[in-house]
Amino acid sequence: MTPRTADVAIMPRLLLVDDDEEACRMLAEVLSRESYKVSRALSAKDALRLVEEEGPFDAVLTDLRMPEASGLDLLAEVRRRDPEALVLVLTAFGDGAGAAEAIRAGAYDFISKPYDLGELRTTLSRALERRQQVAERQSTAPVQPSGAGPAVTGVLVGHSPSIIKVMKQVARVAQTQATALITGETGTGKELVARTIHRFSARAERRMVAVNCSALAEGLLESELFGHVRGAFTGAVSNRPGLFREADHGTVFLDEIGDISPGLQARLLRVLQEQEIVPVGAEQPIKVDVRVIAATHRDLPALVQERKFREDLYYRLNVVTIQLPPLRERRQDIPLLIDHFLTTLAARHNRGPVAMDPVAQSRLLEHDWPGNVRELENVLERALVLAEIDVIGPEHLPEGLRADAAGGAAGAAGATGAAEELVNLDELDRRHVFRVLAATGGNREDSARILGISRRTLTRMIQRWQWRPGAR
Repeated sequence: MTPRTADVAIMPRLLLVDDDEEACRMLAEVLSRESYKVSRALSAKDALRLVEEEGPFDAVLTDLRMPEASGLDLLAEVRRRDPEALVLVLTAFGDGAGAAEAIRAGAYDFISKPYDLGELRTTLSRALERRQQVAERQSTAPVQPSGAGPAVTGVLVGHSPSIIKVMKQVARVAQTQATALITGETGTGKELVARTIHRFSARAERRMVAVNCSALAEGLLESELFGHVRGAFTGAVSNRPGLFREADHGTVFLDEIGDISPGLQARLLRVLQEQEIVPVGAEQPIKVDVRVIAATHRDLPALVQERKFREDLYYRLNVVTIQLPPLRERRQDIPLLIDHFLTTLAARHNRGPVAMDPVAQSRLLEHDWPGNVRELENVLERALVLAEIDVIGPEHLPEGLRADAAGGAAGAAGATGAAEELVNLDELDRRHVFRVLAATGGNREDSARILGISRRTLTRMIQRWQWRPGAR
Protein backbone atom coordinates (compact mmCIF):
# COMPACT_ATOMS: atom_id res chain seq x y z
CA MET A 1 0.00 0.00 0.00
CA THR A 2 1.41 3.40 -0.99
CA PRO A 3 1.73 5.63 2.09
CA ARG A 4 -0.53 8.68 1.97
CA THR A 5 0.77 10.66 4.92
CA ALA A 6 -1.08 13.86 4.10
CA ASP A 7 -4.41 12.08 3.59
CA VAL A 8 -4.10 10.19 6.86
CA ALA A 9 -3.36 13.39 8.70
CA ILE A 10 -6.35 15.24 7.18
CA MET A 11 -9.15 12.68 6.83
CA PRO A 12 -8.45 8.94 7.03
CA ARG A 13 -10.46 6.87 4.56
CA LEU A 14 -12.33 3.90 6.02
CA LEU A 15 -14.18 1.03 4.36
CA LEU A 16 -17.03 -0.30 6.53
CA VAL A 17 -18.42 -3.73 5.58
CA ASP A 18 -21.56 -5.19 7.19
CA ASP A 19 -24.51 -7.08 5.68
CA ASP A 20 -26.82 -5.39 8.20
CA GLU A 21 -27.64 -2.25 6.21
CA GLU A 22 -29.04 -0.24 9.13
CA ALA A 23 -26.16 -1.11 11.46
CA CYS A 24 -23.68 -0.27 8.71
CA ARG A 25 -25.32 3.09 8.06
CA MET A 26 -25.47 4.06 11.74
CA LEU A 27 -21.84 3.17 12.44
CA ALA A 28 -20.78 5.03 9.28
CA GLU A 29 -22.57 8.14 10.56
CA VAL A 30 -20.81 7.88 13.91
CA LEU A 31 -17.39 7.50 12.30
CA SER A 32 -18.09 10.31 9.83
CA ARG A 33 -18.66 12.66 12.78
CA GLU A 34 -15.21 11.60 14.02
CA SER A 35 -13.61 13.16 10.89
CA TYR A 36 -13.28 9.91 8.94
CA LYS A 37 -14.27 9.59 5.31
CA VAL A 38 -16.35 6.40 5.28
CA SER A 39 -17.34 4.19 2.35
CA ARG A 40 -19.90 1.43 2.96
CA ALA A 41 -20.35 -2.08 1.52
CA LEU A 42 -22.98 -4.71 2.36
CA SER A 43 -20.93 -7.72 1.24
CA ALA A 44 -17.35 -8.84 0.73
CA LYS A 45 -17.92 -8.73 -3.05
CA ASP A 46 -19.03 -5.07 -2.89
CA ALA A 47 -16.09 -4.27 -0.60
CA LEU A 48 -13.55 -5.68 -3.05
CA ARG A 49 -15.19 -3.72 -5.87
CA LEU A 50 -14.74 -0.50 -3.85
CA VAL A 51 -11.12 -1.39 -3.17
CA GLU A 52 -10.61 -1.76 -6.93
CA GLU A 53 -12.48 1.44 -7.84
CA GLU A 54 -11.49 3.80 -5.03
CA GLY A 55 -7.98 2.56 -4.35
CA PRO A 56 -6.51 1.46 -1.01
CA PHE A 57 -8.23 2.51 2.22
CA ASP A 58 -6.47 3.51 5.40
CA ALA A 59 -8.46 0.89 7.30
CA VAL A 60 -11.12 -1.75 6.63
CA LEU A 61 -13.70 -2.57 9.32
CA THR A 62 -15.57 -5.75 8.44
CA ASP A 63 -18.25 -7.87 10.05
CA LEU A 64 -17.15 -11.47 10.56
CA ARG A 65 -20.37 -13.39 9.85
CA MET A 66 -21.81 -12.54 6.43
CA PRO A 67 -23.58 -14.67 3.79
CA GLU A 68 -21.62 -15.94 0.81
CA ALA A 69 -18.11 -14.63 1.62
CA SER A 70 -17.30 -14.05 5.30
CA GLY A 71 -15.24 -11.33 6.91
CA LEU A 72 -12.35 -13.80 7.11
CA ASP A 73 -12.57 -14.33 3.34
CA LEU A 74 -12.50 -10.57 2.80
CA LEU A 75 -9.61 -10.20 5.26
CA ALA A 76 -7.57 -12.84 3.44
CA GLU A 77 -8.20 -11.27 0.03
CA VAL A 78 -7.43 -7.73 1.21
CA ARG A 79 -4.22 -8.93 2.87
CA ARG A 80 -3.29 -10.93 -0.22
CA ARG A 81 -3.53 -7.80 -2.34
CA ASP A 82 -1.79 -5.63 0.24
CA PRO A 83 0.18 -7.26 3.09
CA GLU A 84 0.21 -3.91 4.91
CA ALA A 85 -3.58 -3.47 4.88
CA LEU A 86 -5.08 -2.51 8.23
CA VAL A 87 -8.19 -4.59 8.97
CA LEU A 88 -10.36 -4.65 12.10
CA VAL A 89 -12.91 -7.45 12.49
CA LEU A 90 -16.33 -6.70 14.01
CA THR A 91 -18.57 -9.51 15.23
CA ALA A 92 -21.44 -10.31 17.56
CA PHE A 93 -20.12 -13.84 18.05
CA GLY A 94 -17.88 -14.06 21.12
CA ASP A 95 -15.99 -17.25 20.32
CA GLY A 96 -12.33 -18.06 20.72
CA ALA A 97 -12.04 -19.60 17.27
CA GLY A 98 -13.33 -16.43 15.62
CA ALA A 99 -10.92 -14.23 17.56
CA ALA A 100 -7.97 -16.50 16.87
CA GLU A 101 -8.68 -16.96 13.17
CA ALA A 102 -9.20 -13.23 12.61
CA ILE A 103 -5.93 -12.28 14.26
CA ARG A 104 -4.01 -15.22 12.75
CA ALA A 105 -5.19 -14.06 9.32
CA GLY A 106 -3.70 -10.63 9.96
CA ALA A 107 -6.48 -8.58 11.57
CA TYR A 108 -5.21 -5.72 13.72
CA ASP A 109 -7.88 -6.29 16.34
CA PHE A 110 -11.14 -8.07 17.13
CA ILE A 111 -14.05 -5.91 18.33
CA SER A 112 -17.21 -7.46 19.77
CA LYS A 113 -20.75 -6.23 19.16
CA PRO A 114 -22.58 -4.37 20.60
CA TYR A 115 -19.82 -1.81 20.16
CA ASP A 116 -18.31 0.20 22.95
CA LEU A 117 -17.93 3.35 20.83
CA GLY A 118 -15.24 4.75 23.11
CA GLU A 119 -13.19 1.59 22.76
CA LEU A 120 -13.80 1.51 19.00
CA ARG A 121 -12.60 5.10 18.60
CA THR A 122 -9.50 4.45 20.69
CA THR A 123 -8.65 1.21 18.87
CA LEU A 124 -9.12 2.75 15.44
CA SER A 125 -7.11 5.86 16.30
CA ARG A 126 -4.27 3.80 17.74
CA ALA A 127 -4.27 1.47 14.74
CA LEU A 128 -4.04 4.34 12.26
CA GLU A 129 -1.31 6.01 14.28
CA ARG A 130 0.79 2.86 14.40
CA ARG A 131 0.23 2.24 10.71
CA GLN A 132 1.42 5.76 9.96
CA GLN A 133 4.57 5.13 11.99
CA VAL A 134 5.21 2.00 9.94
CA ALA A 135 4.69 3.94 6.70
CA GLU A 136 7.09 6.63 7.82
CA ARG A 137 9.75 4.01 8.54
CA GLN A 138 9.00 2.47 5.11
CA SER A 139 8.83 -0.97 6.63
CA THR A 140 6.37 -3.74 5.96
CA ALA A 141 4.49 -6.01 8.27
CA PRO A 142 4.92 -9.79 7.76
CA VAL A 143 2.16 -11.55 5.87
CA GLN A 144 -0.06 -13.66 8.12
CA PRO A 145 -1.06 -16.93 6.44
CA SER A 146 -4.83 -17.12 6.23
CA GLY A 147 -5.00 -20.89 6.09
CA ALA A 148 -2.35 -21.78 8.66
CA GLY A 149 -3.18 -24.18 11.41
CA PRO A 150 -6.09 -26.57 11.92
CA ALA A 151 -9.70 -25.45 11.85
CA VAL A 152 -10.98 -25.31 15.40
CA THR A 153 -14.52 -24.87 16.64
CA GLY A 154 -15.23 -22.38 19.42
CA VAL A 155 -13.73 -23.45 22.72
CA LEU A 156 -13.86 -20.30 24.81
CA VAL A 157 -17.51 -19.36 25.30
CA GLY A 158 -18.81 -15.90 26.15
CA HIS A 159 -19.27 -12.34 24.99
CA SER A 160 -18.42 -10.37 28.12
CA PRO A 161 -15.60 -7.79 27.80
CA SER A 162 -13.36 -9.78 30.14
CA ILE A 163 -13.59 -13.04 28.17
CA ILE A 164 -13.22 -11.22 24.84
CA LYS A 165 -9.98 -9.77 26.21
CA VAL A 166 -8.82 -13.30 27.03
CA MET A 167 -9.71 -14.49 23.52
CA LYS A 168 -7.61 -11.73 21.98
CA GLN A 169 -4.66 -12.55 24.24
CA VAL A 170 -4.91 -16.24 23.39
CA ALA A 171 -5.01 -15.49 19.65
CA ARG A 172 -1.89 -13.34 19.81
CA VAL A 173 0.11 -15.51 22.22
CA ALA A 174 -0.58 -18.63 20.16
CA GLN A 175 1.33 -17.24 17.20
CA THR A 176 4.53 -16.84 19.23
CA GLN A 177 6.87 -19.17 21.10
CA ALA A 178 6.56 -17.15 24.33
CA THR A 179 6.16 -18.84 27.70
CA ALA A 180 2.72 -18.05 29.10
CA LEU A 181 1.40 -17.91 32.67
CA ILE A 182 -2.35 -18.42 33.12
CA THR A 183 -3.80 -17.25 36.43
CA GLY A 184 -7.26 -17.47 37.91
CA GLU A 185 -9.40 -19.22 40.49
CA THR A 186 -9.91 -22.97 40.45
CA GLY A 187 -12.38 -24.01 37.76
CA THR A 188 -12.07 -20.94 35.54
CA GLY A 189 -10.72 -22.96 32.59
CA LYS A 190 -6.95 -22.53 32.73
CA GLU A 191 -6.19 -25.85 31.02
CA LEU A 192 -8.78 -25.08 28.33
CA VAL A 193 -6.94 -21.83 27.57
CA ALA A 194 -3.61 -23.67 27.46
CA ARG A 195 -4.98 -26.24 25.00
CA THR A 196 -6.45 -23.47 22.85
CA ILE A 197 -3.06 -21.74 22.69
CA HIS A 198 -1.46 -25.03 21.65
CA ARG A 199 -4.09 -25.75 18.98
CA PHE A 200 -3.55 -22.40 17.31
CA SER A 201 0.24 -22.50 17.56
CA ALA A 202 2.88 -23.71 15.11
CA ARG A 203 3.33 -26.71 17.45
CA ALA A 204 -0.27 -27.90 17.00
CA GLU A 205 0.76 -31.03 15.08
CA ARG A 206 2.95 -32.19 17.98
CA ARG A 207 1.97 -33.33 21.46
CA MET A 208 0.78 -31.24 24.36
CA VAL A 209 1.27 -32.99 27.69
CA ALA A 210 -0.26 -31.73 30.92
CA VAL A 211 0.69 -32.43 34.52
CA ASN A 212 -0.86 -31.27 37.78
CA CYS A 213 2.14 -30.27 39.86
CA SER A 214 0.18 -30.39 43.13
CA ALA A 215 -1.00 -33.98 42.61
CA LEU A 216 2.41 -35.69 42.83
CA ALA A 217 5.07 -35.90 45.51
CA GLU A 218 8.35 -34.14 44.70
CA GLY A 219 10.26 -37.30 43.74
CA LEU A 220 7.48 -38.62 41.53
CA LEU A 221 6.96 -35.23 39.87
CA GLU A 222 10.68 -34.90 39.10
CA SER A 223 10.72 -38.32 37.43
CA GLU A 224 7.46 -37.57 35.63
CA LEU A 225 8.79 -34.34 34.16
CA PHE A 226 12.44 -35.12 33.44
CA GLY A 227 12.45 -38.93 33.24
CA HIS A 228 14.95 -41.30 34.85
CA VAL A 229 17.52 -43.89 33.96
CA ARG A 230 17.42 -47.51 34.94
CA GLY A 231 18.57 -48.02 38.53
CA ALA A 232 18.22 -44.34 39.49
CA PHE A 233 16.07 -45.38 42.48
CA THR A 234 14.29 -48.41 43.83
CA GLY A 235 11.72 -49.52 41.29
CA ALA A 236 13.41 -47.83 38.31
CA VAL A 237 13.71 -51.05 36.30
CA SER A 238 13.95 -49.29 32.93
CA ASN A 239 14.66 -45.91 31.41
CA ARG A 240 11.81 -43.44 31.27
CA PRO A 241 11.93 -40.42 28.91
CA GLY A 242 9.75 -38.02 30.96
CA LEU A 243 7.13 -35.58 29.79
CA PHE A 244 9.53 -32.95 28.48
CA ARG A 245 11.04 -35.43 26.03
CA GLU A 246 7.63 -36.83 25.12
CA ALA A 247 6.53 -33.29 24.25
CA ASP A 248 9.66 -32.45 22.23
CA HIS A 249 8.73 -29.82 19.61
CA GLY A 250 5.35 -29.55 21.35
CA THR A 251 3.96 -28.00 24.53
CA VAL A 252 4.19 -28.82 28.24
CA PHE A 253 1.39 -27.52 30.46
CA LEU A 254 2.34 -27.24 34.13
CA ASP A 255 -0.82 -26.78 36.20
CA GLU A 256 -0.56 -25.43 39.75
CA ILE A 257 3.04 -24.35 39.22
CA GLY A 258 2.93 -22.47 42.53
CA ASP A 259 3.02 -25.76 44.45
CA ILE A 260 6.38 -27.12 43.26
CA SER A 261 9.31 -27.39 45.65
CA PRO A 262 12.41 -25.13 45.59
CA GLY A 263 14.53 -27.97 44.20
CA LEU A 264 12.18 -28.54 41.28
CA GLN A 265 11.95 -24.79 40.71
CA ALA A 266 15.72 -24.72 40.12
CA ARG A 267 15.54 -27.62 37.66
CA LEU A 268 12.64 -26.08 35.80
CA LEU A 269 14.53 -22.80 35.54
CA ARG A 270 17.36 -24.69 33.80
CA VAL A 271 14.90 -26.07 31.26
CA LEU A 272 13.60 -22.60 30.46
CA GLN A 273 17.07 -21.05 30.27
CA GLU A 274 19.03 -23.79 28.54
CA GLN A 275 16.32 -25.85 26.82
CA GLU A 276 17.77 -29.03 28.26
CA ILE A 277 16.91 -31.58 30.94
CA VAL A 278 18.87 -34.05 33.05
CA PRO A 279 16.92 -37.25 33.80
CA VAL A 280 17.04 -38.51 37.39
CA GLY A 281 20.19 -40.59 37.82
CA ALA A 282 21.75 -39.34 34.56
CA GLU A 283 24.86 -37.20 34.18
CA GLN A 284 24.56 -35.81 30.67
CA PRO A 285 21.92 -33.20 29.76
CA ILE A 286 19.50 -33.81 26.89
CA LYS A 287 18.36 -31.01 24.61
CA VAL A 288 14.60 -30.48 24.27
CA ASP A 289 12.51 -28.04 22.27
CA VAL A 290 9.31 -27.38 24.19
CA ARG A 291 7.02 -24.49 24.88
CA VAL A 292 6.04 -24.16 28.53
CA ILE A 293 2.61 -22.92 29.57
CA ALA A 294 2.09 -22.71 33.33
CA ALA A 295 -1.01 -22.06 35.42
CA THR A 296 -1.80 -21.34 39.04
CA HIS A 297 -4.60 -20.14 41.29
CA ARG A 298 -2.04 -18.84 43.79
CA ASP A 299 -0.58 -15.35 44.10
CA LEU A 300 2.92 -15.91 42.73
CA PRO A 301 4.19 -12.35 43.42
CA ALA A 302 3.23 -12.84 47.08
CA LEU A 303 5.03 -16.21 47.13
CA VAL A 304 8.10 -14.49 45.66
CA GLN A 305 7.97 -11.89 48.45
CA GLU A 306 7.73 -14.71 51.01
CA ARG A 307 10.71 -16.44 49.34
CA LYS A 308 8.61 -19.51 48.62
CA PHE A 309 8.93 -19.11 44.85
CA ARG A 310 12.05 -18.18 42.93
CA GLU A 311 11.96 -14.66 41.54
CA ASP A 312 14.05 -15.59 38.49
CA LEU A 313 11.70 -18.49 37.66
CA TYR A 314 8.67 -16.23 38.09
CA TYR A 315 10.02 -13.77 35.52
CA ARG A 316 10.86 -16.63 33.13
CA LEU A 317 7.29 -17.91 33.37
CA ASN A 318 5.68 -14.49 33.36
CA VAL A 319 6.58 -13.48 29.80
CA VAL A 320 2.85 -13.20 29.05
CA THR A 321 0.16 -13.41 31.73
CA ILE A 322 -3.44 -14.30 30.94
CA GLN A 323 -5.79 -13.57 33.86
CA LEU A 324 -9.05 -15.55 33.76
CA PRO A 325 -12.04 -13.82 35.41
CA PRO A 326 -14.22 -15.77 37.87
CA LEU A 327 -17.67 -16.69 36.60
CA ARG A 328 -19.39 -14.39 39.12
CA GLU A 329 -17.74 -11.42 37.37
CA ARG A 330 -19.09 -12.37 33.94
CA ARG A 331 -22.65 -13.46 34.66
CA GLN A 332 -23.79 -12.31 31.22
CA ASP A 333 -21.91 -15.33 29.81
CA ILE A 334 -23.88 -17.86 31.89
CA PRO A 335 -26.78 -18.32 29.37
CA LEU A 336 -24.26 -18.95 26.57
CA LEU A 337 -22.36 -21.41 28.75
CA ILE A 338 -25.61 -23.19 29.65
CA ASP A 339 -26.50 -23.64 25.97
CA HIS A 340 -22.95 -24.78 25.16
CA PHE A 341 -22.76 -27.34 27.97
CA LEU A 342 -26.29 -28.71 27.45
CA THR A 343 -25.54 -29.30 23.77
CA THR A 344 -22.24 -31.01 24.57
CA LEU A 345 -23.61 -33.05 27.47
CA ALA A 346 -26.72 -34.16 25.57
CA ALA A 347 -24.49 -35.59 22.85
CA ARG A 348 -22.24 -37.26 25.43
CA HIS A 349 -25.20 -38.95 27.15
CA ASN A 350 -27.08 -39.80 23.92
CA ARG A 351 -29.93 -37.40 24.68
CA GLY A 352 -31.90 -35.18 22.34
CA PRO A 353 -32.03 -31.41 22.79
CA VAL A 354 -32.56 -30.42 26.42
CA ALA A 355 -34.23 -27.15 27.47
CA MET A 356 -33.75 -25.15 30.67
CA ASP A 357 -36.79 -24.09 32.69
CA PRO A 358 -36.75 -20.27 33.21
CA VAL A 359 -36.99 -20.67 36.99
CA ALA A 360 -34.04 -23.07 37.00
CA GLN A 361 -32.03 -20.72 34.81
CA SER A 362 -32.73 -17.82 37.16
CA ARG A 363 -31.30 -19.90 40.02
CA LEU A 364 -28.13 -20.47 37.99
CA LEU A 365 -27.84 -16.77 37.17
CA GLU A 366 -28.13 -15.81 40.85
CA HIS A 367 -25.54 -18.31 42.13
CA ASP A 368 -22.02 -17.05 42.94
CA TRP A 369 -20.26 -20.14 41.49
CA PRO A 370 -17.26 -20.55 43.83
CA GLY A 371 -16.20 -23.46 41.60
CA ASN A 372 -16.60 -21.30 38.49
CA VAL A 373 -17.19 -22.80 35.03
CA ARG A 374 -16.25 -26.31 36.16
CA GLU A 375 -18.94 -26.19 38.86
CA LEU A 376 -21.54 -24.98 36.34
CA GLU A 377 -20.72 -27.86 33.99
CA ASN A 378 -21.00 -30.40 36.83
CA VAL A 379 -24.35 -28.97 37.96
CA LEU A 380 -25.73 -29.13 34.43
CA GLU A 381 -24.51 -32.69 33.86
CA ARG A 382 -26.18 -33.83 37.10
CA ALA A 383 -29.41 -32.05 36.15
CA LEU A 384 -29.43 -33.51 32.65
CA VAL A 385 -28.97 -37.04 33.97
CA LEU A 386 -31.76 -36.61 36.54
CA ALA A 387 -34.29 -34.93 34.22
CA GLU A 388 -36.97 -37.47 33.30
CA ILE A 389 -38.05 -35.42 30.31
CA ASP A 390 -35.97 -33.03 28.23
CA VAL A 391 -36.59 -29.99 30.44
CA ILE A 392 -34.36 -29.18 33.41
CA GLY A 393 -36.31 -27.69 36.29
CA PRO A 394 -35.38 -26.38 39.76
CA GLU A 395 -35.99 -29.85 41.22
CA HIS A 396 -33.06 -31.22 39.20
CA LEU A 397 -30.57 -28.76 40.70
CA PRO A 398 -28.45 -29.43 43.81
CA GLU A 399 -30.10 -28.67 47.15
CA GLY A 400 -28.23 -25.42 47.67
CA LEU A 401 -29.35 -24.04 44.31
CA ARG A 402 -33.00 -25.05 44.54
CA ALA A 403 -33.49 -24.06 48.18
CA ASP A 404 -34.49 -20.48 47.38
CA ALA A 405 -36.90 -21.53 44.69
CA ALA A 406 -38.47 -24.17 46.91
CA GLY A 407 -38.67 -21.72 49.79
CA GLY A 408 -40.36 -19.14 47.59
CA ALA A 409 -42.88 -21.66 46.37
CA ALA A 410 -43.58 -22.87 49.88
CA GLY A 411 -44.07 -19.32 51.07
CA ALA A 412 -46.50 -18.61 48.28
CA ALA A 413 -48.43 -21.76 49.06
CA GLY A 414 -48.61 -20.85 52.72
CA ALA A 415 -49.85 -17.36 51.91
CA THR A 416 -52.64 -18.45 49.56
CA GLY A 417 -53.59 -21.69 51.24
CA ALA A 418 -52.57 -25.28 50.51
CA ALA A 419 -55.92 -26.03 48.89
CA GLU A 420 -55.00 -23.97 45.85
CA GLU A 421 -52.21 -26.43 45.07
CA LEU A 422 -54.69 -29.29 44.80
CA VAL A 423 -55.69 -28.77 41.18
CA ASN A 424 -57.37 -31.08 38.69
CA LEU A 425 -55.51 -32.99 35.97
CA ASP A 426 -56.52 -30.55 33.25
CA GLU A 427 -54.88 -27.67 35.12
CA LEU A 428 -51.77 -29.76 35.76
CA ASP A 429 -51.56 -30.50 32.02
CA ARG A 430 -51.95 -26.80 31.18
CA ARG A 431 -49.20 -25.76 33.60
CA HIS A 432 -46.83 -28.41 32.33
CA VAL A 433 -47.40 -27.52 28.67
CA PHE A 434 -46.88 -23.83 29.44
CA ARG A 435 -43.70 -24.64 31.34
CA VAL A 436 -42.28 -26.60 28.41
CA LEU A 437 -43.23 -23.83 25.96
CA ALA A 438 -41.49 -21.26 28.16
CA ALA A 439 -38.38 -23.43 28.43
CA THR A 440 -38.14 -23.81 24.63
CA GLY A 441 -38.82 -20.14 23.97
CA GLY A 442 -42.15 -21.00 22.35
CA ASN A 443 -40.67 -23.42 19.81
CA ARG A 444 -43.62 -25.68 19.02
CA GLU A 445 -41.63 -28.40 17.29
CA ASP A 446 -39.23 -28.84 20.23
CA SER A 447 -42.05 -28.53 22.76
CA ALA A 448 -44.12 -31.22 21.00
CA ARG A 449 -41.13 -33.57 20.91
CA ILE A 450 -40.42 -33.06 24.62
CA LEU A 451 -44.09 -33.56 25.54
CA GLY A 452 -44.33 -36.68 23.37
CA ILE A 453 -47.27 -35.38 21.34
CA SER A 454 -47.77 -34.25 17.76
CA ARG A 455 -47.37 -30.62 16.78
CA ARG A 456 -51.04 -30.56 15.75
CA THR A 457 -52.09 -31.71 19.23
CA LEU A 458 -49.89 -29.07 20.82
CA THR A 459 -51.40 -26.38 18.58
CA ARG A 460 -54.89 -27.39 19.72
CA MET A 461 -53.77 -27.14 23.36
CA ILE A 462 -52.29 -23.68 22.77
CA GLN A 463 -55.54 -22.51 21.16
CA ARG A 464 -57.63 -24.07 23.89
CA TRP A 465 -55.63 -22.58 26.75
CA GLN A 466 -54.76 -19.37 24.88
CA TRP A 467 -51.04 -19.62 25.54
CA ARG A 468 -48.88 -16.58 24.85
CA PRO A 469 -45.23 -15.80 25.73
CA GLY A 470 -44.95 -15.10 29.44
CA ALA A 471 -48.15 -17.02 30.31
CA ARG A 472 -47.98 -19.22 33.40
